Amino acid sequence: MCRPTNRQQGITLVELMVALAIGSFLMIGAVQIYNQSRQAFVINESIARVQETAQFAMDIIESDVRMASNWGRTSRALTIVGRSVDGNANPTSLDIPTDCGAAWVLNLSLPVDGVNNTYNLGCAADGTAMVNSDVLTVRRASIAESATPLVNGSLKIQSTRTQGEMFTGTTVPAALATADAQTHDLLVSSYYVTTSSDLIPGVPTLRRKTLQMDGGSLEVVDQEVAPGVENLQVQFGVDVDDDNSVDRYVNPSAASIYDPASVNYIAGARVITARIWLVVRGTTIEVGIEDNVDYEPGDRDLGVQNDSFRRMMVSKTILLRNARS
Repeated sequence: MCRPTNRQQGITLVELMVALAIGSFLMIGAVQIYNQSRQAFVINESIARVQETAQFAMDIIESDVRMASNWGRTSRALTIVGRSVDGNANPTSLDIPTDCGAAWVLNLSLPVDGVNNTYNLGCAADGTAMVNSDVLTVRRASIAESATPLVNGSLKIQSTRTQGEMFTGTTVPAALATADAQTHDLLVSSYYVTTSSDLIPGVPTLRRKTLQMDGGSLEVVDQEVAPGVENLQVQFGVDVDDDNSVDRYVNPSAASIYDPASVNYIAGARVITARIWLVVRGTTIEVGIEDNVDYEPGDRDLGVQNDSFRRMMVSKTILLRNARS
């Protein structure tokens, strides 16, 4: 009997070519899907970074501005002894740093103040100040009471519900050494924008001058807040008829209408809100991006940048919690 032979058969050349073609199409599709997913991830991450920077910077400013006009137990700056009055920079000769001028520290009549589209504080900017960007200054007392025992040299406000007095020593003013008085540290900060960050050279950044104890003495310290902030604009909502509502928004250049020391002061005028704009950009160039948006924060038209940086503009209106008291 003949035993049948088992034939071994492979694939033909045509079948091989068809299989290779199908496999190639599948691989090309997979690579395209990966590249698109990767590109979407990079774009989303870039957007998130810009949003995070904007949110962080706005949160820092908001927490400061919201508490302006808080002087401890009182919100009446005009009753506090030691504040600057009618251009008198340091009426009670308090031992304070004068880097930015004594009035920068002691002008409690202006819990929020600003400079419009330039930098002209008495103290130099850390780096090159950004052209056409505002400066925002906030003065207030700390939320928590001063730590005890009191620190010599720190600037403090002793206050009751009707009056207050500033001092730098460890003994509270005798006239206010009452059971209902409290002691709080005075906080002063000025926010501004420079063209280059210390952390990421070449990237614009939000900075601030702040009054604080440093190395055992009271100093004006310059701090970097948020790299990526390219422009800061501010307008103040002013109540001119004492009805606890905003009657007009003005630029910092119009401070004379709410500054009690100005001849143009409108009696009773006070700032009760601050409207903040921030223009924030990415820290690196993005291929395929062309920013052709005309940004117009506040009273400025920044024009079209026509570059490959991702940008966004955010704004927020902040109520000064103690301005209506």
